Amino acid sequence: MHILLVASAFNSLTQRVHVELRDHGHTVAVELALPERPLVEAVRRHTPDLVLAPMLKTAIPREVWAAYPCFIVHPGPFGDRGPSSLDWAIQRGADRWGVTVLQAVEEMDAGDVWASVDCVVPPVGKSDLYRGEIADAALTAVLLAVERFASGTRTPRPQGPAHAEYTPVRIRPYLDQSVRRIDWDADSTETVLRKLRAADSQPGVLDVLCGAEWYLHGGHPESGLRGAPGELLATRAGAVCRATTDGAVWIPELRRRRAPGQPPTYKLPAAQALGDRLPSLPELAAPDCADPRRRTWTDIGYREEGSVGVLSFSFPGGAMSTTQCRRLLDAYRQACARPTSVLVLGGQRDFFSNGIHLNVIEAAEDPAAESWANINAVDDLVEAVLTTTDRLVVAAVAGNAAAGGMMLALAADEVWCRAGAVLNPHYRLMGLYGSEYWTYTLPRRVGAATADRLLGEALPMSAASARDLGLVDRVVDCGPGDFAAEVGRLAARLAALPGSPSRIAAKKAELERQECGEPLAAFRERELSRMRRTFDDPDAPYHALRRAFVHKYRPESTPPHLGLAATTATREAAGADRSTRARVTGTALDDLSRRPDGWYEES
Repeated sequence: MHILLVASAFNSLTQRVHVELRDHGHTVAVELALPERPLVEAVRRHTPDLVLAPMLKTAIPREVWAAYPCFIVHPGPFGDRGPSSLDWAIQRGADRWGVTVLQAVEEMDAGDVWASVDCVVPPVGKSDLYRGEIADAALTAVLLAVERFASGTRTPRPQGPAHAEYTPVRIRPYLDQSVRRIDWDADSTETVLRKLRAADSQPGVLDVLCGAEWYLHGGHPESGLRGAPGELLATRAGAVCRATTDGAVWIPELRRRRAPGQPPTYKLPAAQALGDRLPSLPELAAPDCADPRRRTWTDIGYREEGSVGVLSFSFPGGAMSTTQCRRLLDAYRQACARPTSVLVLGGQRDFFSNGIHLNVIEAAEDPAAESWANINAVDDLVEAVLTTTDRLVVAAVAGNAAAGGMMLALAADEVWCRAGAVLNPHYRLMGLYGSEYWTYTLPRRVGAATADRLLGEALPMSAASARDLGLVDRVVDCGPGDFAAEVGRLAARLAALPGSPSRIAAKKAELERQECGEPLAAFRERELSRMRRTFDDPDAPYHALRRAFVHKYRPESTPPHLGLAATTATREAAGADRSTRARVTGTALDDLSRRPDGWYEES
C-alpha cells in the first residue's frame, strides 16, 4: 500500500513507523501538520491508500478523514482518551499501559479501534518509555491494524456500550503544571520521581530553584544523601542532587522558563544552566558499582563479568558535549587497562548516541569554537576505539543512534543493535559534512556507493535494514529491559570462542597495514578541514539549522526528502556493493546539499 504518515514532527515514533512500514514493503511518505500548510491539499497530492498519524497534536480535518481512511496512534489502552495519556500513566504509577490504533472521527480518540496492544511500564522517564516499550507496542499495533485493513476482511471494534465487550471510556484531562507541581516539604522520593518522569522530556516540571523559575527534566533516585527538603546537596557530571522528605533525587537537566517576548528556551546540564546561581556544592565522584544496595545515578558506569568488560553510558537525549566525551574517553582508557578480551561499549537502554551536543554549543559564548572542541572530543573517542588492538570491542546499540553517534558505533569491531533501534547514519540535515572517521568506517562496511546513497537520502533505517546492508552485525530481538542481559550473554560467548584470540591478533595486523597505506589521521584531517570551514563561516547553513533545532522552530513546509515516497525497493542495488566492504576505505565525499533542512523532535 501507499501510506502517508501525518505527524506534528518527524519524531522518534514517526521514524520508527516509517522504517518498519518500508521494511514490510509499503511505500511511505511523510507530511508534517503545519499551521501554514493546509493538510487537505497535502493529502490529496499524495492520494494515499491509508493515512496514518503516529504522533499528531492536532485533529485531522473532516475533509481528510471523510475522504481517506485515517488511523490515529494513541499512547493509551483501549478506551483511554486525552492528550496526556502517557503522562497520567507514569504519574499515577501504572505498571501496565498500552497503545491503540483507532480510526479518526469528529471526536478526538473516539473512533473505532483497529488494534490495541498492552505493554509493561518500567520505572523510567517518559521519553525512554516512549522510545522503548511504548514504541514496541505501537509498532505491533500499527502493523496489525495495517494488515487487518489491507485484508478487507476485518472490521474495527467500536468504542461504545453497543459492543458486547464494552470497555468504559476514560477521558483524561490535559496534565498541567498545577498537577505536576512538586511539594518538596511533603512529597516522598517516589512521588517526586513519578512527577519528574511523567514530564520528561516535555514539558518538564516547573519549579523555583536558586531564585529563578526552571523546568526540571529527568529524575533519578539517591538513597545515600540527606538534607532539608528542597535543598541542593551535591553535583555529579553536570546534574544536581536535591533533597526530598525521605531521600534525594538527581536532576540532570534544567530549562529556564521562557520570558515574555523572548525565544523558546532549551535544556542544558543542570549545573551549567544554573551558572553563577549554583551554590558551592561538593562534586561527587561516580559511585562504586560494587554496592548494589545504594540507589544512585551516574551517566557512565563500568562492570566486569569474567573476561568481558561493559562500559555503559547514558546521556540525556543522546547528545555528547565536549566534557561528556572527554569523561567517556577517560573511562574507556581505564576499561582498556583491565584484563578483559571483550569490551562492550553502550547503554543499558534508550539512546546510544546522537553525536555532538547542539544545546551546549548554542549556549556557548562562541558556538563555532565550542563546535570545534566538541567534534574533536568525539573524534578522540572514536580514534581510541578504532586503535584498540588488544581486545574485541562491541558497540551495544540499545536505542536510537544518529550522525556522529552512529559513527562511534561503527568504530567497534562488531555492532549489536536492539531490534527496535532507529539509525540515522547521515549529517546533512544539520548542514554538516561530518567527521568521526566516517569516510573510513562507513565505506569500509557498506561500500562507497551505498555510503553515498545513505548520506544523500538522509532517511532513518531500521536495525534489520542496517544488518542487511552490513552496517550492523547482529540484531537482538528483545524488549528494552532485556537488552543489557542479552548483550552480556552474547559477549561472554564471544569471549569464549576459540577464534577470538586470532581475531584480536588480526586487528593489530590490519591496523598496521592501514597505517602503512593511508593513515587514519589522514581521514580525520580531511573531514575536520571541511568541518572547520563550516564552523568558522557565520553564513553556513549549520548555524541557522542548529538554532532551529535547539529552539524547536517549526519548518515552513515538510522537508522535501520526507515527502517522497520511500520503500525498500530503493535499497536492492546495495547488495552487490556490500561485497567490497572489507577492501574499501573510501575518500571524502562531496557536500550533498547546500541547503539541508529538516526538523526533529524527541517526545
